[in-house]
Amino acid sequence: MPQINLLPWRDEQRKRREKEFIITAVIAALLMGGVVLGVHLHYESRIAYQNERNSFVETEIAALDKKIKEIENLKKERDRLIARTNVIQNLQAGRPEIVHVFDELVTTLPEGVYYTKVAQKGRGLNLQGVAQSNARVSSLMRSLDTSTWFANPSLIEIKADANKQDNPVRLSTFSLNVSQAAQKKEAAEQAGSGG
Repeated sequence: MPQINLLPWRDEQRKRREKEFIITAVIAALLMGGVVLGVHLHYESRIAYQNERNSFVETEIAALDKKIKEIENLKKERDRLIARTNVIQNLQAGRPEIVHVFDELVTTLPEGVYYTKVAQKGRGLNLQGVAQSNARVSSLMRSLDTSTWFANPSLIEIKADANKQDNPVRLSTFSLNVSQAAQKKEAAEQAGSGG
């Protein structure tokens, strides 16, 4: 005779399947939570590592900016020192030149003429003085033009002083410009050192 099972086996099977489903769902949820937590921790560590690198780069950039400013300050200081050195070298080179200029001013000065003021502007001189006549001023200009140290004398002004009762000689005041002749001077120096 066949056996008949009158127990509610379908209800038990359903309850068992529900338990298995709940257990499977809980395990899946736990696994999913673990995966999400792992991914989250992984990206947090990557972000922390990148922030660390960024802060390192920023500190290095700040250090380099400081060094760049120091280099710029050193360049400015170097330029100032070079400018000072150039001024000193020009002064050293010009020391004997001014002696020659004054010596040449004396040797080119004809009789009856004297200077009242000598002013230098760059490579030019402004000469003011008194002469016994206009011809002596012309003689002075010719002397300056033939000099190895001067070039291009140009008369600015010449005035005859009014006759004074106590001085019968009529004097002329003059003002002229003359430039220092670097090319003539160098040629003269080479000729002097060569001979």
